[in-house]
Amino acid sequence: MNLNEDIKESLEVLKRGGLILYPTDTVWGIGCDATNYEAVQKIFELKQREDSKTMICLVHDFEMLNRHVEEVPGVAKNILTLSQKPTTIIYDRPKHVAENLIASDNTLAIRLVQHHFCESVIKRFKKPIVSTSANRSGQPTPKTFQEIETEILKGVDYVVNLGRDQKAANPSSIIKLSNDGAVKVIRQ
Repeated sequence: MNLNEDIKESLEVLKRGGLILYPTDTVWGIGCDATNYEAVQKIFELKQREDSKTMICLVHDFEMLNRHVEEVPGVAKNILTLSQKPTTIIYDRPKHVAENLIASDNTLAIRLVQHHFCESVIKRFKKPIVSTSANRSGQPTPKTFQEIETEILKGVDYVVNLGRDQKAANPSSIIKLSNDGAVKVIRQ
């Protein structure tokens, strides 16, 4: 299979509310349509994760980010532009995403992805997608495709062929930017 076939298959699965297993700019992720409540719920069930624990959402550009956050703090663009590694920012007041993706404090973690496959899928899908590590809750995050548990592989609707031989990068940095100006580093 080639890149275009992986993109086509992933789009088909996302459009019908299914789950994909895919490489990102950090670790292998389980993904779905971030606007589809039932699809998000499937990820919680597959990961055996409490739905009070939130997941990351991926967007492909600043325009898409602005469509899914009430107000993007000005410093966010500087942080994302200057960052040397993938950076996830937790924003106040997300909008136009599945309710079960939004944390109880009305925030959502969003990463402007920098990975050709992810950018291509999101750009064509025209919606953000969920990205959560490809492991069951409480288990270590797999560093390679080969470390992903069978239950996860069998629990998704499509496994991307691209990148199965690459070693994963580290998880992203996570920064919380509140609209009141507060900045908190969650993970470096």
